[in-house]
Amino acid sequence: MKTPLTGILPVAPTPFHADGSIDPEGMCRVLDCMIDQGVDAICILANYSEQFLLSDEERDILTRVSLEHVAGRVPVIVTVSHFATGIVTARARQAEALGAAMLMMMPPYHGVGLVPSEEAIFEHFAAVSEAVSIPIMVQDAPLSGCTLSVPLLARMAKEIENVSYFKMEMPFAADKLAALIEAGGAHVLGPFDGEEAATLLADLDAGCTGTMTSALQPEKIRPIVTEYRAGNLDAALAQWKLCLPLINHENRQCGLRAAKTVMMEGGVIGSDHVRHPLKPLAPRTKARLMSLARELDLIALRWGK
Repeated sequence: MKTPLTGILPVAPTPFHADGSIDPEGMCRVLDCMIDQGVDAICILANYSEQFLLSDEERDILTRVSLEHVAGRVPVIVTVSHFATGIVTARARQAEALGAAMLMMMPPYHGVGLVPSEEAIFEHFAAVSEAVSIPIMVQDAPLSGCTLSVPLLARMAKEIENVSYFKMEMPFAADKLAALIEAGGAHVLGPFDGEEAATLLADLDAGCTGTMTSALQPEKIRPIVTEYRAGNLDAALAQWKLCLPLINHENRQCGLRAAKTVMMEGGVIGSDHVRHPLKPLAPRTKARLMSLARELDLIALRWGK
């Protein structure tokens, strides 16, 4: 990429048939819907894609299908996280060979009792960087149970050639983003937030240049970023207030199920199945989700109708 990615880089949900098998045709429809939502890039195989419930064979199929179908219309970010450095490196090489524009990866972790040292984490990312020539986004999220200090992240940005993007989802993300931007300087090309944009205004104040949300309402959240970065702070705040009830409901009540449920209602996919041990949304939670989605007239809610 000649210029740094900014804006909104949502995570694509992985559609399954009602019997739990992957739905490659539905995956293509999800990607088309997201492009029609006006996204700046698409991330696949992330945690909100249920990557931890996919087999290696399913990952391969979805990676190939997604990259071939998008065919360069927008950049595609492929998540390659795994505890084993060798497996992450192999996934990274494959993703680049198939046309990925960027990789995203969490630090290696396997429960709170098996977290490597800071030096081992540095080596993990360095090994992947040596294997590819595309940017790497570091995902700093509570799910890992792994503490990534600002000095470590800044060192990675300065010393590992392809580590230049950071997705900050830890508590008090704005303070950590600001500290990282100050410590990493020009080496931090893409400071992003996540968490469905629940803290987006504070994170923009801290200097983030984009957000990685779900695929639920990218067309509504993207203007928050573009207006803010254009200096239209009142417009950005007004748009964030408009989106906030649905952001909060997704973040606190629905999780990764929200986008799939709305996309099924909108005819994008045939089923909103989530793999066990995950459970479908409770009827009351789904009813509130649909009410909020209809108020905003979301693209995903009418795309396939």
